[in-house]
Amino acid sequence: MGTSPKGRLFIAAAAAAALGVGLSGTALASPHKPTTPPHTLPQNARLYTPPPDKGAAQQVVDLLRHRDVRDAALVAQMALTPQAVWFTKGTPQQVAKDVRETVTRAGAFNQVPALVLYNVPGRDCSQYSSGGAGSDAAYQAWIDGVVKGLGNARAIIIVEPDGLANLPSDCPAAYPGQDANALTQGRIADIKYAATSIENSDPNSLVYLDAGNSAWHSVGDISNRLEQAGVASVQGFSLNVSNYQYTTNTDFYGTWVSECLAYTEKVNVGDYGSCGDMYWSGGPANNWTGVALDRYGVWSDTASDPTLNTAGITSRYASILGNVTPTAHFVADTSRNGRGPNSMSAYAAAPYNQPASVITALANGNWCNPPGAGLGLRPTTNTGVPLADAFLWVKTPGQSDGQCNIAGGARAWDYSQYNPWNWDSTQQQNNDPLWGMSDPAAGVWFPQQALQLAQLATPPLH
Repeated sequence: MGTSPKGRLFIAAAAAAALGVGLSGTALASPHKPTTPPHTLPQNARLYTPPPDKGAAQQVVDLLRHRDVRDAALVAQMALTPQAVWFTKGTPQQVAKDVRETVTRAGAFNQVPALVLYNVPGRDCSQYSSGGAGSDAAYQAWIDGVVKGLGNARAIIIVEPDGLANLPSDCPAAYPGQDANALTQGRIADIKYAATSIENSDPNSLVYLDAGNSAWHSVGDISNRLEQAGVASVQGFSLNVSNYQYTTNTDFYGTWVSECLAYTEKVNVGDYGSCGDMYWSGGPANNWTGVALDRYGVWSDTASDPTLNTAGITSRYASILGNVTPTAHFVADTSRNGRGPNSMSAYAAAPYNQPASVITALANGNWCNPPGAGLGLRPTTNTGVPLADAFLWVKTPGQSDGQCNIAGGARAWDYSQYNPWNWDSTQQQNNDPLWGMSDPAAGVWFPQQALQLAQLATPPLH
């Protein structure tokens, strides 16, 4: 089959982007030897690159038409970097077909695909990505379809982003007239069914239950939820999906969660309250004089700033674990976290200049599509972090998180500096006050943000 002119333009830009540049990622140095889980991927495994989003291809074409070769190359390189494939709907027969096609295509190129299952009933607390299967029974039948499509393929499976971190009991108002506690038990059972079904049927898969991010649940709380959902029977858990937390902080948090699981399963069963975390950093190393850690800075065991110093927490786990070794591994999404999270207060300054009323509205919600973000570490299984199996691009960078709009006439921000074909600001709708427009729906290509992510990548694209 021939390649269309549009496709040839995309491939040409992609070649320019990738010339002499590896897409496998940048490893973090570590003096520690990684532990060996029951089954794992080799370091430097080739991760799967799915076909680019049609919106990415169109954006590359548009940029080339405007003779912006540099930005076209950046977007092309972003789109041709290994990233996950999401499965969010369909009948059991359809998802079986789609999964089979994906793993077959990846296998033909000797690549390992990352698959995201995102169809649990009542997902996302009726927010931007709400939806999911119509019932627990329908979901479990859908999972059976996933299992059928997988066969015995080698794959990374991420089960239900935010599914455990955003349980129905966390947002009962999103389920009016329903028993949130019953829904919560159903949710946990669904995730456990997905995990155990895949683990038992495909010995070559690595299953990770999603556990939110390092700025959300306490370590003890999320460990309890993971344990209820059967994390002990799978490879581990995933972190930072579709979020922006620093990779270093995610590595600390993931290690603490794994250590908490080891402690509550093997040392003092069910004692989640003794698990240290970012909300209080006390431990033997700092004479139990802890503070809350600052998520807007990079943590370390040697930081001079107490709000960034993790030594107390690290020593706390060493003291309670003794010779017990943590076994739960994790993967982290680095698709959009190169510049870390933006504080809402940053949007009060130039170039956003939002009034206090808008900042308050943003701070009170779970904002999405934040400007100022950049791509993070390239996907790799050579992480250099003992319990981190891989850094992945789980969220497809360039796709919108949802329509992150607030009511009222918020000031439009002129983002033409990121739009090389002279976006007409008079056409902007003042719905998203930070972008000065109505954001695309969840999963739809967002060219303005896509270009910014590529331009602000840390480490940079070439």
